[in-house]
Amino acid sequence: MSLLPELANSLMPHLMLAPIALPMLTAALLLLLREEQQRLKFTVSVLSCLAGLAVSIALVQWAHRAGTAAGMGVYLPGNWPAPFGIVLVLDRLAALMLLLTSLVALCSVLFAGARWQRAGVAYHALFQFQLMGLSGAFLTGDLFNLFVFFEIMLAASYALLLHGSGRARVQSGLHYIAINLAASSLFLVGAAMLYGLTGTLNLADLAQAVPRVSAADRGLLHTATAILATAFLIKAAVWPLNFWLVPAYSAATAPVGALFALMTKVGLYALLRLWSLMFGAEAGPSAQFGSLWLIVGGMVTMAFGAIGMMGSQRMTHLASHAAVLSSGTLLAAVGFGQNMLTAALLYYLPSSTLAVSALFLLADLTERWRNGGATLAPYENDDDAPFLSAELVPTVGLNLDDDEQVLVGRVIPAATAFMGLAFMTSTLVIAGLPPLSGFVGKFAMLTALLNPLGLSSSAGNTPGLAGWVLLALMIGTGLMALMALTRSGIRHFWASPDRPAPQLRVLEGLPIALLLGACVALTVQAEGVMRFTTATAQALHAPGSYVRAVMGAAPQAAPDTRAGAGSPQPPGREGAP
Repeated sequence: MSLLPELANSLMPHLMLAPIALPMLTAALLLLLREEQQRLKFTVSVLSCLAGLAVSIALVQWAHRAGTAAGMGVYLPGNWPAPFGIVLVLDRLAALMLLLTSLVALCSVLFAGARWQRAGVAYHALFQFQLMGLSGAFLTGDLFNLFVFFEIMLAASYALLLHGSGRARVQSGLHYIAINLAASSLFLVGAAMLYGLTGTLNLADLAQAVPRVSAADRGLLHTATAILATAFLIKAAVWPLNFWLVPAYSAATAPVGALFALMTKVGLYALLRLWSLMFGAEAGPSAQFGSLWLIVGGMVTMAFGAIGMMGSQRMTHLASHAAVLSSGTLLAAVGFGQNMLTAALLYYLPSSTLAVSALFLLADLTERWRNGGATLAPYENDDDAPFLSAELVPTVGLNLDDDEQVLVGRVIPAATAFMGLAFMTSTLVIAGLPPLSGFVGKFAMLTALLNPLGLSSSAGNTPGLAGWVLLALMIGTGLMALMALTRSGIRHFWASPDRPAPQLRVLEGLPIALLLGACVALTVQAEGVMRFTTATAQALHAPGSYVRAVMGAAPQAAPDTRAGAGSPQPPGREGAP
């Protein structure tokens, strides 16, 4: 029995490959299946997402367990040492993003199985390639492979956005493709300039090289970083570079929109990762470079998102602007570079993402209900699909006289009650109202702004006036989001009492319940999650442990079976793997 922990410890580093390899192999298998085998494709995709979720949970536990140095795992796929070889790095931040991706992906693919998978070809294969790109972006330890995984993710997203065809999707898709091609070009230009200055693209090696850049070249370094950051800011939907997001996300099918709610967080992840490594307290003259731009850009994006929510009539537009508001809030908080504030925003990040994803799914159900069910038929025979209907639940909240006639109240169908409660829960999380996780995350950020030095050991920016402005914006935009969502809820769930009850299939209700249930779980386990995010923030703002773990990772010695050969020696940086 004592061998089991040692075996688990030896296998866990190899498990870092699973978030990339599993969707890649699944996509290859799905491409071999005929398009008519939709149920088999759906089953394979769901099983792959379930396995990915289990792997993500194991990686989170491994990264956060006691005894793991700085919660860090380094894997050398080509067995070359850094900075010459490809490096995969798992820390608490990457593990958190992998877990969030796996959960949103599982809910999205379940929802697609009810109807949207039949709107076009190769949906599940494209979906798995998208997951491969997302997971690789979170795990890679160098800029070049970050670009590769970004392109895999974007190539799949182009096709997923166009899934279901239609003029609106084609028009928005062309704009989406054009802006992301421009962002990819900026990414390449910025990465090439950084390589010319530092001679490396490995993130840990870049962190070591930035303080050594000469004063004559430091302006060029900042220019290269600004170009690279512009590419990430486009993906993070910062104003004024976010004009493409609302038309594209609202035109996408519901499960694709739910997954796209995670896409803006990829740009934020890249900014947080690179900025904390390259321009932290150890960056010398470049310390905190660009922080003011991040703060101001985030604040303006918050205002834009809140105003957009107030002006939105369609629920998909509400969800898209809510994604912009969430992105702006996180970006402004990142710019301060404070441990406590970073810990709070890392708690708020999954909460807002889950709620926005659930709102995209709810928007599809609500629009179908509002339009009398006019949408794509999900099955050849509707009897094959289980659903919740008005007949499945007795009357609720009735007041009867002696003749059992209804005096006060009205029958609430199960599907209507579920959708109303789900919408209310999403509203509470997005607006940041108690008692759910959105309030906990915003309250933690407000506490950090009011007491920035309480637990902070980082040399970030003192909040000052900018902190007070962000505090006011968080409260004001939360109220605006509440008003916009409340108005939409009244229009969809209250203003039309004579509308026929909706039919809600289990595959449509279950993903929404899982997403919002995760928000409830974050609320119940707030203390434990905040401990995790606090440890994550401390490691981010003290990048020395990341640099030492990556640069000190030794290649594995290959066994030498030749007769008379001595003990194998690991290859050096100049040797062959």
